Amino acid sequence: MTQPLRQRVLEIHGLQLHVAEQGTGPLVVLVHGWPELGYSWRHQLSALSAAGFRVVAPDLRGFGESEGPEDSDAYSVLHNAGDMVALVAALGETEAIIVGHDWGAPIAWTSALLRPDVFRAVVGMSVPHRPRGPAAPMATLSAAGLGRFYWFYFQTDAAASDFERDVDVTLRKLFYGISGDVPRDQANPLVIPEGHTMLDMLAVPPTLPSWLSEAELKRFVDTYTRTGFRKSLYLYRNLDRNWELTAAWAGAKIMQPALYIAGSRDPVIAGERGAKARAAMKISVPNVREVMIEGAGHWIQQERPNEVNAALLEFLRPFASG
Repeated sequence: MTQPLRQRVLEIHGLQLHVAEQGTGPLVVLVHGWPELGYSWRHQLSALSAAGFRVVAPDLRGFGESEGPEDSDAYSVLHNAGDMVALVAALGETEAIIVGHDWGAPIAWTSALLRPDVFRAVVGMSVPHRPRGPAAPMATLSAAGLGRFYWFYFQTDAAASDFERDVDVTLRKLFYGISGDVPRDQANPLVIPEGHTMLDMLAVPPTLPSWLSEAELKRFVDTYTRTGFRKSLYLYRNLDRNWELTAAWAGAKIMQPALYIAGSRDPVIAGERGAKARAAMKISVPNVREVMIEGAGHWIQQERPNEVNAALLEFLRPFASG
């Protein structure tokens, strides 16, 4: 019997965080990425709750219906991982399985690394776990000749202004432009030529892809029209700071059961850089299993919900109650 979806607000570290919750049983926390919301997990909430899990999808601090500090320093990966630990406690639980997509993936990986007593298993989607390197991320990209990588553009105030100029067009471009539906000869939009913006690299689709309805897109558009993009982009302002803050965990490994799910056409793992990241993950997360979904792009849990749900349920089976 399908249980109702519940929406509520919890106080986490002095912030009002909005969560969607469904089902009863062992706790599974679903962590969204950028520019997404807890709503991005709409297909997983129902499927996992029907399988006997208590599933919770928060809006991260600064996103959607959740409050967010004005100070950009309050959006580090440690702040966000701390929110996930506090969320488990606020729900009256002592442990959970954590699942993250896009920016939610490094939050999930970090949560599992720092608190194995709370997070007994971890799933990352699209973004593999990247162990702490010898140099800060932005300097590493520059040294590799990737000074036009989109992370640099996201450090600027212009990025939020560009995205907010027409939120509907922005989200149509972003959801289509790095999905598996974009033509295969399209240039990688994550590398932005001089004098251009990220949106210049993306086309407005003639029609939305089959996995995203106009009504679903409207949920995202209405939310980001209200909130803007500024606070959500603070995640990227902390890339080098995250490296500094996690120095104590250099060389540490995630030993819990782990799953990595990605689409074969996700530009995040394209080319040699993506292959190296996946290889490094298998060393730093020795118990990880990888599921690659052929033809899927970056928005994996929205693009291919049935395949993602099947992979999640197979992974979660040992943790089911009874």
